[in-house]
Amino acid sequence: MATVAIYDQNRNQVGERELVDTVFNTEVKEYLLHDMVRYQLAARRQGTAAVKNRSAVAGGGKKPYRQKGTGNARQGCIRAPHYVGGGVAFGPSPRSYAFKLNRKVKKAALCSALSARFQGEKLTVLNKLDFDAISTKAFNQMIKQLELDGALVVIDQADPKVELSARNLRNVKVLRADGVNVYDILKYPNLVLTDAAISTIEGAMEK
Repeated sequence: MATVAIYDQNRNQVGERELVDTVFNTEVKEYLLHDMVRYQLAARRQGTAAVKNRSAVAGGGKKPYRQKGTGNARQGCIRAPHYVGGGVAFGPSPRSYAFKLNRKVKKAALCSALSARFQGEKLTVLNKLDFDAISTKAFNQMIKQLELDGALVVIDQADPKVELSARNLRNVKVLRADGVNVYDILKYPNLVLTDAAISTIEGAMEK
C-alpha cells in the first residue's frame, strides 16, 4: 500500500499513514475526469434562456393586407419571424443540460482525481485542523507554512471556525469529506486532507 506523511499545522511531520491503493494510487484515467467535469458543469447550468416564438409575441392573427392586388408579397400574419417585432425562429427555450453518468463511472473518476494528486505529489495530509477562533489570518499563515499557493482543504465534518476562516482567502476552498468532488480537486493546485477525512473518503469509496 502507498504511504503518505502526516503533518501538523506547523508542517512538522508527526507520523505516516497507509493509503488504500484502489482509492489514492490507482491508474489515472483522463477521459473519466473529462466526463465527470462535463457532468458537473452541465448540471450547474440554469438552462433558463428563452425567447418568444411567433405564438408568444403580441399581435393578432389578422392578415396584414389582402392576398392579391397590392404588389407586395403575400403575408398571413405580422407575428412571423421576418417582421420587426415578430417571433424568433429556432431560438432557445428552457431546458436541462444535465445528463446521466453511471455510479461506477463517478466513483472511478473521483479515485482518478485523488490518485492524480497523490502521484503528482500535490497531496498534503494533516493530523487535524483546529482553530481557537475564526481567523482568516491564522488560516492564511497555516497555508504559507505548508508552502502551498492555493489548495482545496477537505475536513471530516462541519467546523464553522475552519470553514469561515478560509472563506475570504483567494485560491483556497474548504469542503467536507462528503462533498469532495472531481471538479474542485482539479480546480485547485493542491489537495489538503485531514487524517479523519481520508478515513471517511476511503470508507465511502469501498462501499
